[in-house]
Amino acid sequence: MIELISQHPIFAALIAMVGLSILFGGLLGYAAEKFKVEGDPIVEQIDELLPQTQCGQCGFPGCRPYAQSIADGDAINKCPPGGQATINALANLLGVPAPELDQEHGQESEVKTVAYIREDECIGCTKCIQACPVDAILGAAKLMHTVIADECTGCDLCVEPCPVDCIDMLPVEETIADWKWSTPAKPGQMIATDRRGELGSNTVQEDAA
Repeated sequence: MIELISQHPIFAALIAMVGLSILFGGLLGYAAEKFKVEGDPIVEQIDELLPQTQCGQCGFPGCRPYAQSIADGDAINKCPPGGQATINALANLLGVPAPELDQEHGQESEVKTVAYIREDECIGCTKCIQACPVDAILGAAKLMHTVIADECTGCDLCVEPCPVDCIDMLPVEETIADWKWSTPAKPGQMIATDRRGELGSNTVQEDAA
């Protein structure tokens, strides 16, 4: 066997490489299982409820860091894109009262928007590309830029850096895919059983009259 390997050095090198690959692969697999760090499930659940705009209005560089901060005890009302609906969902998840949105971080917008670059005015400075937290803008230096509408989260972070003010935030047209039933208004009257009771008492009073 040794004589065969010595006569075929390339074959010997291949055997050595395969053996080392198997050895180190096994060691890495063992280390991955042995020293695996489990994530906090509550952080994952909080992050799923956040709108994933990565806008930074909450004071954190993205939704995931804010989710971690909430899990550590931070306020749940710092997300304007999520609005009151997200605050209510977070309060329900964590079992805490639902406060109003903290206006210091911005105001909730009722209309979802998407960035639009007026391409004939774009100078290709790439500043909007650098500002976009989700890589939704295509382009290169001194070339026209454009927005991938399906990837844009409407965070508005690309507008301010633009030196020629050629970016508009346009409302997203509602389609079948994102249309939802509007929440019915809470009735200010009494419940049906009370109304029947009131109607019955009114009838008795009329009969007595």
